[in-house]
Formats: sequence, C-alpha cells, structure tokens
Amino acid sequence: MLLEIREKSQGVFAWVILVLICVPFALWGIQNYVGGGSETAVATVGEKEFYQQDVNRAYSQYSQKLAGRNFNEQVIKKQALEKLIQDEVLFQHAESESLATSDASAKKFISELEYFQTEGKFDQSKFKSLLSAQRLSSDEFVARIKKALMMEQFQKAIVNSSFTTQSDIDGFFKIQNQTRDIELVSVALPKIEVEPTAEEIDTYYQANQTSFLTEEQVSIEYVELSIDELASKVTPTEDQLTDYYSEQKEQYTMKERRKISHILFSFKKGKEDDLQLERAKKAKADLQNKAFAALAKEVSDDKLTAEKGGDLGLFNVGDMEEALEEAATALALNEVSEPVKSGFGYHLIKVTELVEGGVKPFATVKAELTEAYKKSSVENTFYELGESMGEISYENPDSLQVVADELGLDVKKTGLFGRGAKPAADKLDVISNPAIVSAAFSEDVLKGNNSQPIELGSDKLFVLRMTEHKPADVKALDKVKPSIISILNRTKAKTIATEKAEAIKASVIAGKSIDDAAKAQGETAAVKKIKALARSSRDVSWPVSQAVFKAAKPSEGKPVILVVGEPSGTQVVVSLLAVAEGVMSDEDKTKMELAESNMTRAFGQSEFSSVLNNLRHAADVTVNMPVAAN
Repeated sequence: MLLEIREKSQGVFAWVILVLICVPFALWGIQNYVGGGSETAVATVGEKEFYQQDVNRAYSQYSQKLAGRNFNEQVIKKQALEKLIQDEVLFQHAESESLATSDASAKKFISELEYFQTEGKFDQSKFKSLLSAQRLSSDEFVARIKKALMMEQFQKAIVNSSFTTQSDIDGFFKIQNQTRDIELVSVALPKIEVEPTAEEIDTYYQANQTSFLTEEQVSIEYVELSIDELASKVTPTEDQLTDYYSEQKEQYTMKERRKISHILFSFKKGKEDDLQLERAKKAKADLQNKAFAALAKEVSDDKLTAEKGGDLGLFNVGDMEEALEEAATALALNEVSEPVKSGFGYHLIKVTELVEGGVKPFATVKAELTEAYKKSSVENTFYELGESMGEISYENPDSLQVVADELGLDVKKTGLFGRGAKPAADKLDVISNPAIVSAAFSEDVLKGNNSQPIELGSDKLFVLRMTEHKPADVKALDKVKPSIISILNRTKAKTIATEKAEAIKASVIAGKSIDDAAKAQGETAAVKKIKALARSSRDVSWPVSQAVFKAAKPSEGKPVILVVGEPSGTQVVVSLLAVAEGVMSDEDKTKMELAESNMTRAFGQSEFSSVLNNLRHAADVTVNMPVAAN
C-alpha cells in the first residue's frame, strides 16, 4: 500500500505526481475530488463518479513505470480503476470519522517539500509556476493536500497502533535459526544420442509457434516541445539580466562555512556528571601545551571522531543542538570554546576552517544567470504551448502536421524499433526513453491515433503517432529447427532424470538407503550428508534449500523424501532426517530492535490492508461498464 518514491518528479502535469510524492499512498485518483463530466460514469463510490478520462489518466501514470516491459493494457486499466475506487472509499470513510487537517498543517507540509525548494528554502516562484500551469488557486491546491493528509492520518492511526510481542520475536528467531539434517544425491541430465524425428520437430513447431515469433516493431513520427529550444530564441538585455540578478541574488549568495572539531566528555549512562565538566576544564588547560587533534585522540569519548583529531566536518545550522551551534558560530578561526554542555556531555569545540560568506559578483555569474533568465522567461510559454499541444493533437487525432504548423515545430521520424528498443551506445535517441516506447506500442497509437502528451522530465513534451507497424510473425521452421532439437533433447533428458529420481525416492521410502537406491538406478554420484543445514547456508542450491525448509518435519523416525528440480534440469533427491529448533544467538539479540520494528511495520501494513478491503466490500460501489481503451 505504501509507495516509495526516491526521485523528485517534475513536469507540465506535475501536480498529480507531486501528490504521489507528498503522501505515502498511491492516490492516483486524488485529482478527481473536484470535477466530473457529462458522459456516463465508469464507476461510482457513493455520490462520487469516475469517468473514462480518470481511468486513462491513472493508467498513463502507472504504465510509464512499466515502460519497457510487456503488460496487458486492459488488466492495468482495471487495476487503475480499482485503485481509484479504493482510494475514494478510504477518503469517504476518513471524512465520516471526522478526521481533519488544518490549513496551517497543509501549508507547512507543502513548504517543506523538496519539489518547491531552492537551496533548502521554499521557493514561492516554483509554487506559483505549478499552480499557474495547472490553473489552480493556492486554496484549491491546499484543499487537495489536506484531503491526502487526512487519508494518511487514517492509515497511520492503524499502522502505528500495531505492536509485536516478545513471543512473536522469539517465534521468529526460532524459525529463522532452525537447522535441518539432510542427505541428498543429484541425478544429472543424461546425454541424448538420438536426434528427434522430423515429425517430432514439426509437431513441436506447430504447437509452440508463439515461442518463435519475430519481434513486433513500429516506426513513429513525433513533435517535441522543449524549454531549451524556446529559451535558445531569447536574447536578454543587460538591464533585464541585472534586474533578474537582483531578484535572484539569494541564489548567488554563499553562506559562511565553518569546519569544526570537538573533544567530548560524555555523561555516563546519560546522567549529568560534574566529573566530566572537570575533565573538560583540565583538557582546556592542557591545550596550552598540546595540539587539539592530539589531545582529542587521547581523551575524547567520541572514539569515532577522535581518530580524526575530533573532526566533525562542515557545520550547518540546524544540524546540532542549539548550545553547540551558538558556541561554534561565536568562535573565531582556530579558537577553542569553553566547555559546552549538550545532551551527550561536555564539549570543547574548535573552528578549524572558516570561509566567509558573500554575494557572487554579477560578472562571475553572468553566463549562468543568462541561461537561467532565458529558461525562466519562457516557462509560462512552455506551459501554455503544452496545453495547446494536447488540445490540438486530440482534436486532430490522425495527423501531427496541424500541431507542428500551429506551434512552429518540426515533425521528426524514427526507423523501426521494438518494445525493448535500445539506442546505439554513442547516440541518444528518442526511443531510448521507456515512456516513448510504451506510448508507441499503446493500443490507441496502434489504432492510428496521436498519443497523449508525454512528459520527459520538466522541460520536454512529446506527442507521437505510428507511421508503420510490423506485427510479430512466426519464424520459418528452418530458422528455429536447431533450437527445437535442443529443447526436445533437453525435455527427454529431464524426463529420464525425473523418472530415475522418483524411482530413487520410492526405494528410500520403501526402506533402502539413499546410497543403495541411487546405485540401483545406475547413479554413481556420491551421497552428500549435511548436518545442521541453515537457511543461509550455501552448501545446497537455493531451490533445494527452499524445498527442505518448506517440508514437513520427519515423524516416528521416518525421513521425509523430496525430489527437487534445479534450474539446470538436474533432479535432486533429498532425505530430510531431523529438524532442530532455532535458538537466539548473542548476535541476534543485537538485532532484536530491528526485527521488532520490521515485524511491527509488517503487522501494521497487513492490518491496514485488511481494514481497507473490508471498507471496500462494505461501501456503496457500482461499476457501470467495462474499462475501455484509450
């Protein structure tokens, strides 16, 4: 349910993605809390209606993440619709529970988003630019964020109430550290001397033609709208640049940088101790005759930094406790503070490097400033042209020429490429982008229509259409005959190996030793005996380990016999002799806190999923029609 997004998303339609960044829900449908349409709703949740365009938008967002992989478009659209329904059910329930988020909380949340920050501070121009592009007022955007935060509030109420008992932790390590005694023998694939007959080859070819298809290919033409291209046509005057420099001066201001070192005299067991203060005072006096770095190595209780002479690196305001920050800020270069108390103990602090701040002169940043001004001056134009691009291409679905003529763009073309298209190593091609490839093979484009606008980052927008389509076709038999022979031989070999392994298994169950049973089948491989096999052991392959630890425990002194197939085709006969319950080691005790945290989170997420499913089944939901293609 939780969505981890590690990269900052930007773009023409970025507010939808922004909501995904803001809230740890995959809230594809949050934009639909406002709006509607005149067409028949695809689904309703209470009084809330969802339309085909809502599903298409959600599908478009999700399909870009699957770009480059084969997937069923209709299945993903059904999942998108179900996600819209599920999120609306959650929102309506949270609202019925009278959950709420204040305007102040929502605004604070927005101001702290990296998306809206420049050099760690909220950038009002970025915020206004997004709202302008999406034709939203600040109040509307805040309202939508409030709704998303309200839903998160409901989730946290469930997830954060979960807990793990000591019994749960003991049970986890009991299973995790379990060991098993086994014997095993491997039955390798025999070499097949006789080639398959022509009839066998043809039969396999006819029955498995979908395995011998050529790659489906398309070629496309496209138009590209680029901020860089628009900016290249702008020539700012000196006055415009100096005005822009004044407006953006904060971005060209270097903050003072301080590099500090410290010597720590830590409180024992977290309690204040006058003895540590005396140690700090004595160390300050000792600095009259000894270098700070040398003394730090001798007496500092911070052993990690002591090895580096107490070096803490560059100091940034907000990173340390207030008392330490005040002391570090007040010191001159190479000056050492009096003992400073923190929650950890007493510190002696020294400033080892000091770079004064200041504003970079206009002349030194002019080139950078020029590029920034040019891009800034065309930003609104880019958004407006982007909207026009989408509207014109939609209204003229069978041609890109109208878009090109109206916006002054060139229609560019590609050669044929497949779903797994990769450009030459020395050439950056449009088909190197998974979003472009995904759109080129979408159902709507293959029908001959223009694609929806495709964002690449925050500064490029594409619309494409197909110019040629070569469907996948069955390769001729003579082209695939060698691979069919190899497949048939391998299948025969695997059948023989499996039959031998099953015969060995039957003999062991009947009372023979695994060694005698293997020899009776003509197998000369030595029987391997392993005592106390652990889950992390590399003495056996992963499939064998998985099968062994999933098997039932032996009972009444009788071993459990398994046959496990390995990826190579080799069949492994395993005799599970005994199981020893796991015990918690000293190392495990150091991991208890992490184990408890992970288990609690897993329990909480499982409980939340269960609650969400129950809400979904109890809600007034109607799906009015199958999800259509774009």
